[in-house]
Amino acid sequence: MEMNLSIIIVNYNVTQLLRACLLSVQQYVIDIEYEVIVIDNASTDSSWADLILEFPKVKFLSSQTNYGFAKANNKAIKSANGKYLLILNPDTEFEGFYMKEILDFANSQPDFGCLGVRMHDKEGNFLPESKRSVPDMFNSFEKLFTNFKKNNSKSYYRNDIAETVIDKVDVITGAFLLIKRDVYEKVGGLDETYFMYGEDIDLCYTLLKKGYINYYYGKASILHHKGESTVKNEVYLERFYGAMQIFIDKYYRESKPLQYSFLKAGLKLRHKIEKIKLKQ
Repeated sequence: MEMNLSIIIVNYNVTQLLRACLLSVQQYVIDIEYEVIVIDNASTDSSWADLILEFPKVKFLSSQTNYGFAKANNKAIKSANGKYLLILNPDTEFEGFYMKEILDFANSQPDFGCLGVRMHDKEGNFLPESKRSVPDMFNSFEKLFTNFKKNNSKSYYRNDIAETVIDKVDVITGAFLLIKRDVYEKVGGLDETYFMYGEDIDLCYTLLKKGYINYYYGKASILHHKGESTVKNEVYLERFYGAMQIFIDKYYRESKPLQYSFLKAGLKLRHKIEKIKLKQ
């Protein structure tokens, strides 16, 4: 049988969440030929190695240095054999037998770029980053400085797309990102300039610019233990806002100077506000 799917998981100090993720994959991914590749990104907690015996079919890799999310994924993908790649966060869990259905859908779409699913947190709250627009001057202002969410609005978070439908979308999240391996390689994979955050937006935007179509698949859902694997400190803020700066430097500095100046000022201000909040 052809290897249909390679599931790529980057782990960093979240052994118990990773274990739950692998158990959910084991339970729900059936009727397709697949492999799971876990790469540990130089965790300070070595307990992830205990999972090697528990999951003998999983291929475990390790990195001696944490070079970031993008680089770790690219490294693991070099050893992948699947027609499709699924970049999956270790703090997520499958919730149904839908993977074959999703792959069938992907196979039926010409110019298929990437695909994401509906995500919710452990309280059942929908996570709006499941479906997004490419950042621009207007939706970024809304995202950075307001909590204003109009019903049915095509803003940064695509509220115009219902949560449980299948539709075309600009940006999906790297917590669950399905893409053909040959397409991933053709567009250069995840940009390793990003350490963490922003690389999923960049990849989705690159796909759109090259004529591919990205999809939100709201019929399927995953649990995302959002925030439980992230410490919200100054390092986090530097990486998050630094990633957004990389994106606008790459795409807006020369081609859209007005938007660039606005976004740069907005990011700087918002970063400063968040740093003040941390100290309170």
